[in-house]
Amino acid sequence: MTMHAAATLAAPRAPLTVTEVETPAPAADEVLVRIRAAAINPVDWVIQGTGRITYRWLRTPAVLGSDIAGEVIAVGADVTRFRVGQRVFGLATGTDRGRDPLREGAFQHSSILLERLTAPTPESLTDAEAAVFPLGLSTAACALFQPQHLGLRMPGTPASAAAPEVVVVWGGSTSVGMNAIQLARAAGYTVVSTASAKNAEVVSALGAEAVVDHGSPSAVADMVAAVGGRPVAGAVALGAGSTDACLDVLSRTGGTRLAMASTPVSLDSLAGGRHLFPAMLPVFTRIGLATVRSSLRARRLGIHAGFVWGNSLRDDEMGPRLWRETVPRMLADGSLRPAPSPLVVGDGLEAVQGALDRQRAGVSAQKVVVRL
Repeated sequence: MTMHAAATLAAPRAPLTVTEVETPAPAADEVLVRIRAAAINPVDWVIQGTGRITYRWLRTPAVLGSDIAGEVIAVGADVTRFRVGQRVFGLATGTDRGRDPLREGAFQHSSILLERLTAPTPESLTDAEAAVFPLGLSTAACALFQPQHLGLRMPGTPASAAAPEVVVVWGGSTSVGMNAIQLARAAGYTVVSTASAKNAEVVSALGAEAVVDHGSPSAVADMVAAVGGRPVAGAVALGAGSTDACLDVLSRTGGTRLAMASTPVSLDSLAGGRHLFPAMLPVFTRIGLATVRSSLRARRLGIHAGFVWGNSLRDDEMGPRLWRETVPRMLADGSLRPAPSPLVVGDGLEAVQGALDRQRAGVSAQKVVVRL
């Protein structure tokens, strides 16, 4: 039996500890990767701090993390796209219901990736840069292209001869927002977005035609003005207050589809608190009431609104198309670049817990990464 080191969650709400776990063999449609860099997402500290109520199916010990970059050390029987020694990056889905978080988590030296959610790493990218992509890119793609959300055409699909439709991305400096801007632009849409004044230039450089200051009292009116009467394909809502803001914009511009990728209330205080109960009661009451209020308002306005689950592309046709075709092509032609930029906060598995804490404390237009 071969073993390797992992930063494991031994029990719900426990700090991560470095232990030895069994190295898995890849199934027919999987690759085994020696991880060189792993990125941190908010969902990682949410699972660690609230798993008993948000991820009830997750059994411990578990290895968290979704964003992997490294090199292939074994391939499954049906895998033909990758070879041993090849650099790759991809989306690990071990914390999903029905998956194995010890086989597929990112915070360990070796992990399993599904071949259909993996892409080759170009020589132009470091492992830290490649690691910023997987979950943010996948969530953005779900929001934009899945039929149950905006249902837009994917990059590489011929566009109509009509004037480009506008996609609204509220929260353009987030990981999902930065990738949504690039994907929508590559698919032939015009993008208008929001960001703080300090991040406006970065968001604009990714392809947003106009960038509105989300903190301005006139942000909604400014966004409507940026749309300028053009047809709106839909909106992606990211961050606190984004859902109501997007509903305002859509109601004034004629848009009818909204993809929501954030909870209406942050779980930061709950995840970092000493006790889940009774602290969870007012937090989840606020989330529930806000969700119901927004859903009813969307229905009254004739707007289709739904929450995005970034890992849902694992089991649909869009996931393989994105990771096998779209991502490699966009990286090759330069229309996709690593965003946010990696913020490397440490080396080794011992640095992962500090990296989760750093992400929860807040970062702006950056993604926390640990090199392994």
